[in-house]
Amino acid sequence: MSGTHKVLLVTGGSRGIGAAICRLGSKAGYRVAVNYASNQDAAEALVAEIKAAGGEAFAVKGDVGSEADIVAMFGAVDRAYGRLDAFVNNAGIVDVKARVDEMDVSRLERMMRINVVGSFLCAREAVKRMSTRHGGEGGSIVNISSAAAVLGSPGEYVDYAASKGAIDTFTIGLAREVALEGIRVNAVRPGIIDTEIHASGGQPDRVERFRDLLPMKRAGTVDEVAGAVLYLLSDVASYTTGAILNVSGGR
Repeated sequence: MSGTHKVLLVTGGSRGIGAAICRLGSKAGYRVAVNYASNQDAAEALVAEIKAAGGEAFAVKGDVGSEADIVAMFGAVDRAYGRLDAFVNNAGIVDVKARVDEMDVSRLERMMRINVVGSFLCAREAVKRMSTRHGGEGGSIVNISSAAAVLGSPGEYVDYAASKGAIDTFTIGLAREVALEGIRVNAVRPGIIDTEIHASGGQPDRVERFRDLLPMKRAGTVDEVAGAVLYLLSDVASYTTGAILNVSGGR
């Protein structure tokens, strides 16, 4: 699915896995819309990097926890590029390490609003633009899940794990719903990946602590996750929908 006219939107695209997807997407020939919630400097720096390498990109602000922001974000892509061919539901949060009996309702509502409801609403907007039922030309959606969806993250982030379990089910259901409308929907389940998300969850040493528990004895890289995402977006995966690809080093 490479080609200079195709458009890719990545939520949470300014850092970590999202930024790696944007970079690799640009190399594959996509025009890239880099979504960010608050870190405008990081998003603009990535856009400048992509442009310097000969690609085309722009930054679009939007909090996926807000329906109004989501609608505005997709509207901005419409105005900039006039089409949408590929969409990655990457934006998400993790909270500080806690047991379930320590979690309050505000934490749980924020987790589900951003990680689950936000992903649904973003996919809704993508389907409206891609589906042949709505006059679109088809496309591909990749949701970013997590190995936590099947491991449960006991004693750490059961709420996060549950939100990603919802993403797995959502992926399967949406894939079957739009299979005859030119849209493929798949997911990638990263395992322990060396990104800033561990520090944001209050555990900057988490990669080191888990290293010896991993079959490959190392964390994954953002580029390894991005490669799996770009495969699922591409025409090479043209008969693949409703799939959930583990990128977890065997964990």
